[in-house]
Amino acid sequence: MAMAETTQKRMLWPSRWSLGAALIALIVVAPIVAVFGIAFFPKENIWPHLISTTLPRYLMTTAKLMFGVGLLAAMAGTGAAWLVARYDFPGRRWLEWLLLLPLAIPAYVGAYALVDFLEYAGPVQTWMRALFGWSSARDYWFPEIRSLGAAILVLAAAMYPYVYLLARAAFREQSAAAEEVARSLGAGPFARFWRVGLPLARPAIAAGVAIVMMESVNDFGTVDYFAVQTLTTGIFSVWLEGNNAGGAAQIAAVVLVLVVLLVTLEKVSRRRMKFFNLSTRHRPVERRPMTGWAGWVATLACAIPLVAGFVFPAGVILSHALENAEHWAKPGLWRAGLNTLVVCGAAAGITVAAGVFLVYGVRLSGQRLPRLLLPVTTIGYAAPGAVLGVGILIPLAWLDNRVADAIWETTGWDPGLVLTGTAFALVLAYSVRFFAIAQGAADAAMGRVSPNLPLAARSLGRTQGQVLGAVYYPLMRASIASALLLVFVDCVKELPATLLLRPFNYETLATRVHEQASLENLGDASPAAMLVILFGLLAVALLARANR
Repeated sequence: MAMAETTQKRMLWPSRWSLGAALIALIVVAPIVAVFGIAFFPKENIWPHLISTTLPRYLMTTAKLMFGVGLLAAMAGTGAAWLVARYDFPGRRWLEWLLLLPLAIPAYVGAYALVDFLEYAGPVQTWMRALFGWSSARDYWFPEIRSLGAAILVLAAAMYPYVYLLARAAFREQSAAAEEVARSLGAGPFARFWRVGLPLARPAIAAGVAIVMMESVNDFGTVDYFAVQTLTTGIFSVWLEGNNAGGAAQIAAVVLVLVVLLVTLEKVSRRRMKFFNLSTRHRPVERRPMTGWAGWVATLACAIPLVAGFVFPAGVILSHALENAEHWAKPGLWRAGLNTLVVCGAAAGITVAAGVFLVYGVRLSGQRLPRLLLPVTTIGYAAPGAVLGVGILIPLAWLDNRVADAIWETTGWDPGLVLTGTAFALVLAYSVRFFAIAQGAADAAMGRVSPNLPLAARSLGRTQGQVLGAVYYPLMRASIASALLLVFVDCVKELPATLLLRPFNYETLATRVHEQASLENLGDASPAAMLVILFGLLAVALLARANR
């Protein structure tokens, strides 16, 4: 009887694993809650002023950017995915993986390369003036480079792989039966794509487009360089230039509502669209050979987004890096590189460890409420970095000042700003922003471990912590390593949160690229940009290996 009561108390009283999981979830969600709290209770309410002046313009420009980038990325990603999944043409085996390479290059690097190549002093206009004898810009017309249209092109070229990756997997999983029935009814290649392949792959394509549109809202480097005023640039303007944190939080709240609305619409739109393979013999669609001019047209169609998203920006940056080799020896570059390794490495380690702890704690609890924490903690990935900057810096600055004042009054020693005066806030922002990657990898890896193994270890007297280290970790090691690399690379490329939360005079590779390029000094920015690209290539190689 006493033993039964003890067991019941243990079931009712949460374990340290469950409490730790709840604390981690609270830390991840807290910045989002803080944004709404600051927005609803600002020190100086400029909401009426925003609505009557800049907010409608920010909203309209952001909407145009989102839908323009989403449409172009959907066209490029879906078209390339259909070709490589359904046909054999020259270079298909190489292009199937090379089409992922734009993920290695941040969109803002592509923006710097495009402006450098096409601006008045760039090689294209210089060659035109030399060829036709023009002496100034008044002698000829040339499209405006720093514009909304250029920003849409750059962002779409950098982000179409999100759509391509999901669409290719969806096209691969489709059954050959539907394709054969459509062909027997006289449907041509385009009709089979439009009436069979595309509707079946729509959920995957919609998910990819939603990611692209959310990343477009998050972007700051590209739109700032092209002088395009979006909600994200509005956060920076109102906070840093207008010195109004409450107004920045109000714009950040609008961004969050927009992102949540986008995700909700995407899920609702495909809620009733469910497709099942009713055949007991599932046969994948065999690729049809495409020869002659049609094959080379397919090769060109797949090569265009690859060139626009990777070959062109990487080529421009590499040429500057080679022409300005002396910049590689500058101490500022290697100091920024060391800061990047330390901060991003710490963030990756903490994020993955917290993700494993959260998933393990939720599994041990066996209760419904802790399981509801898992999807909630992924909200940070949907929140733009500028929004997280607002939700983290303002509460941390308040807490930092209160703690420093308390220590000063008690001991007479001034510790300074420990939380916001160091890289702590930066590590916290990275962890919240990319926690979904670590949590998803840990959840998937633990789900593949047979429940009998931890039960057997427990029956042999192992504690829950020993089970995690001796049973789960060896079987999850590859997934943990992949999550570490992916989180690390995403931290390296993150720009908006880094600009807002870095300590004074603290540079990372991303901020160095942004600052030097903003000063029109691409030669000095190119070494740091090349290092960012190399880090990105590591993640793309891992992604290609995992999706073979």
